[in-house]
Amino acid sequence: MKQTVRALTWATSVFWIILLLFTVTVAYSALQIRPSFSEPSVSNSGDVLTASLPMILYNGGFYDISKFNITTLIKDHRGQTISCSSTFVPIINGGANTTITHTMSLSIEQAAIGNLSHLLFNDSELNVEAAVRLVYARAFPIEISLNLSMPWGAPFANLTVGNISTRPLNLTHVRVLLPLSFENHSFLEMNGTVRLEIADQSNHIVGNGSTGFMLSPENRFETVVEVLVSGDPSNIREAHFYFQTAFFDYGPLVIALV
Repeated sequence: MKQTVRALTWATSVFWIILLLFTVTVAYSALQIRPSFSEPSVSNSGDVLTASLPMILYNGGFYDISKFNITTLIKDHRGQTISCSSTFVPIINGGANTTITHTMSLSIEQAAIGNLSHLLFNDSELNVEAAVRLVYARAFPIEISLNLSMPWGAPFANLTVGNISTRPLNLTHVRVLLPLSFENHSFLEMNGTVRLEIADQSNHIVGNGSTGFMLSPENRFETVVEVLVSGDPSNIREAHFYFQTAFFDYGPLVIALV
């Protein structure tokens, strides 16, 4: 019996010594993990803006890093998800250098859909939620997260419709002159057409017109759209705008004229 107890005590002591050594070496090894970052790059293909974040992760410790994952989630100020990107590396061996490139993408076409359409006309701050997850020494899960913000520039920022004026044409029609302006705060060359319909108090379409535009980033577009309108111009209520570009179509944007 005494020998059994002595054997168990010895085995327990050995176990705790091994566990202590393992813990110490894990702590030491974890301090040998050194990330280094290269210059990020930004490119666009079509309407998609892609940011690439390259890094080199040196695992100078004794143990492997497994299930290394970087996830970034981009949301607008309302909490609506715009983009989700993830980079996964199954294993980073101890003593090895591994090059990792994480990419994040933003699409203006995506912004034109549904509840994100406000991003076409309003500059904003986007919220970026980033998380790094890994398992160290195949035993210790680690997670680091952070939140940051990034600016968003709208392609049709500060869209303004000025005071309309009318000019008689004949007994049944008048010419309506509608001042229109906006600024391109996005990263794209915005070329396309703005088509508009004018509705009366009964919500009947009484006239339509269009104008083309070519606008480089950080520039302003300003024009006067002439629309041939039937009936009494005093019944004009609102304009319906339809935007057609090489990247997306959007409309109607309804703006009251009275």
